[in-house]
Formats: sequence, structure tokens, C-alpha cells
Amino acid sequence: MSISPLPQVMTEPMVRAALLEDLGRAGDITSEAVIPASLRANCDFVAREPGVVAGLDLARIAFNLIDPNLKFEPLVQDGDRAVAGLVLARVSGPARTLLAGERTALNFMCHLSGISSATASIADAIKHTKARVACTRKTIPGLRALQKYAVRLGGGSNHRFGLDDAVLIKDNHIAIFGDIAATIRHARANVGHMVKIEVEVDTLDQLERALTAAPDAILLDNMSPDMLRQAVALVGGRAITEASGRINPTTAVPIAETGVDLISVGWLTHSSKTLDIGLDHRTK
Repeated sequence: MSISPLPQVMTEPMVRAALLEDLGRAGDITSEAVIPASLRANCDFVAREPGVVAGLDLARIAFNLIDPNLKFEPLVQDGDRAVAGLVLARVSGPARTLLAGERTALNFMCHLSGISSATASIADAIKHTKARVACTRKTIPGLRALQKYAVRLGGGSNHRFGLDDAVLIKDNHIAIFGDIAATIRHARANVGHMVKIEVEVDTLDQLERALTAAPDAILLDNMSPDMLRQAVALVGGRAITEASGRINPTTAVPIAETGVDLISVGWLTHSSKTLDIGLDHRTK
């Protein structure tokens, strides 16, 4: 499925803030001191390793905010799979502009492509099952929309975007309010009819009690594959089942094979390894 880039009205403020952070009070004093103002340059964004590309539009915005006349030419699309050595995009214009925007452009592309690539590694591993990999709210502050976009590019799904778009009753909610079923019923009575309700459980006993209140989804936390299989059978299709806890491309396979609908993975957004992408000067 083709995924459109995020609207520039959403992304430009993030790129602008990153540029301001990098340019500081005096701009790129190294390039100003070394590179003649009239000198032009051509550079290529090159993948140093295989992965799923993300963040091309943010790289373009980074350069164009400094110089709107700079030419940025993507050779692939976000979501495409790259091999090592593949040229992802070409950029040309005043050399000072290229050097001033280089790090910001690469920071976004390397980080987001790393998230997309990590997501794809799990999505690929479980594609023989019905399960989908989903991210969480464990995101870097200020970058949530971008990181969740990168997850979608890698073949994953998004969990809720914030505290305001779905109810997720976790262990502390239950500990404070009381009985798990009563907590679900109380939530149902106090939110709109369009709001989904999910509840976290970590034992089969909790699950059985939760099901009496008919939640829309069940978060099965830190359960073994055997326990997950029992949990899926207990739910019997009455709610969406989501597994979480210590999931990586290897452990995801037996978890997905239990029949759960979703596998949520927090580290995809908060600590995925960046994808190695470089900006190389091109002589022609």
C-alpha cells in the first residue's frame, strides 16, 4: 500500500526547529569560512546498508528552508527498500546551503529509515500469520507523528497517538480504581460511543474477569506463547488481542503464531538503530 508523505504543515515546524538548533546564533561558520559564496555543488544521498527508506520529504524541506531555489530530486520513494550503494536522492545548489542543511536532513532520514527498517524486520518475520506489528506511545518527544509515519512505511500499524484518542486501562488504573471489570464498565459509561476501550491483563484470571465487561481489545502483557495461545482461545474472537513485552524479530514469530491480532513493540520508536545513509559529493 502506498503511503503519502505527511502534510508539510505538520512537518515543516519540526524541520525548522531542528535547523534553528543546528544553525544557532551565527549559522554555519565553518562553511562560511571555507567555501566561496559562488561555489555550487552536487551531492547524492546514498544508502550504506540495506533498509526501508523514510524521511525524503523532510530532507527536501531542510534544504529548501535555507534556500528555496535549491534542487532536490528523490530517486526513490518513502517506503521503498534500498540496497547498499543505492542513490536515494540528489541535491544541487550553492555549496554553503548543502553543507548547512546536510546534518539536519541526514538526522531525519537516518532516524526514520531506521524505524521503518526495524518495523519491516518484524513485519517480514510474521507475514505468514494474521498478526500485525504496532508501535506505542514510547516515542521521542516532539517526533511522534514522524516516528509513527515511519512505522507505517515499514509495514506496521499505529497504536493510539496520545491519551486522547482511545482508552487503555493499565495496571495502575485498576490498582487505583479497583476491580478490573468495574473499571471497564466505569470507563464505558464515561466516554463517547466512538471511543474504543482496551484493558491490560497479565494473567488468565484477569482476562476472564475483564471479558465479562466486554472490552474492545485486550492487551496481553508479558505472557509466554503457551499462555498467549490459551488467552486467544478464551477471548474467542470477542475482542482484539494484542501481545506485548520483550518482542524482537526472533521472539515475534512464536508470539504471532499463537493467533494474536497485534504485537506491540515500544523500542521501534524509542531506540531503533539508525539506518546508515551518507551524503556524498558528486563531481558531475
